[in-house]
Amino acid sequence: MKKSILTLAISLLTTIAFSQELEATSSEALVNVSTVNSNGEAKPGEKISFIAEDGQTWSVVTNDQGLAQLLVPKGASYTIAYMTLEGNSEYSEIEIPGAEGRIQFDLRLEFEPPKVYTLKNVTFETGSSVVKPSSYVSLDQLVELMKIKSTMEIEISGHTDNVGDAIKNQQLSERRANSVRDYLIKKGISAERVSAVGHGQDRPVASNETTIGRQENRRTEVRILKE
Repeated sequence: MKKSILTLAISLLTTIAFSQELEATSSEALVNVSTVNSNGEAKPGEKISFIAEDGQTWSVVTNDQGLAQLLVPKGASYTIAYMTLEGNSEYSEIEIPGAEGRIQFDLRLEFEPPKVYTLKNVTFETGSSVVKPSSYVSLDQLVELMKIKSTMEIEISGHTDNVGDAIKNQQLSERRANSVRDYLIKKGISAERVSAVGHGQDRPVASNETTIGRQENRRTEVRILKE
C-alpha cells in the first residue's frame, strides 16, 4: 500500500522543531521524521523503517507528537515503509546523497491505513479452531504492532464459506476468532484490548460457487476500534 505524498527538505543542520537528541556525522545523515494522518494530525506510535537495497533496515518509532529521529548511512537508496497489521507497507523511496559534510533531512510522512484488515496466512486445522503453526508469523506481527501502539484496541472476526450447516459455521467462526484472541493474550496483549466475534457465512467477500471464492471467504479479519 503506497502513498505518494512525501515532503522532504534537505538542509545543513538547520533549526527545526525536533528535540535535537541525535547529530549527523560525516558518514551518517540525520533524518527527522514526522508522521501525520490525512487531516494533518500527528500519528504517534508509528514504526517507520528505512530499508536499504541489501535488506539492512533502520527503524524508529514516533513519539507522542508523531516525531522521531534516526541516523542512516549516506550514499545509499532506501525504501521507506511503515508498519501495519499486515507487516511493513511501502510508502516511498529516498536517496541519501554521499555529499561531504553533515546532512540533515526533514521527512514528513502522511498516511491513513485501512481500519479493517484480512490477516494473511492465518489458517486453521480443517473443521477446527486450532491455529496452524504457519500462522504464527502473521500473528506475531500483530502482537508487535499492538505492543508498539499501546492504546490500540481491535476486534477479531471469524468468517467461513457456506459449505455445511449454517449454525455450525457460525459456531466455528466464533471459536476461530477466540483462538486468535487467545494467542494474542498469551503473547502479552491485555484481554481488554482484544474482542472476538464470529459472522459465520453471512458476510462473504467472494462467490461461494468457486473454490477460490470459498477460500477467500474463509478468513480472519482485524478491525481497529481505537488507535
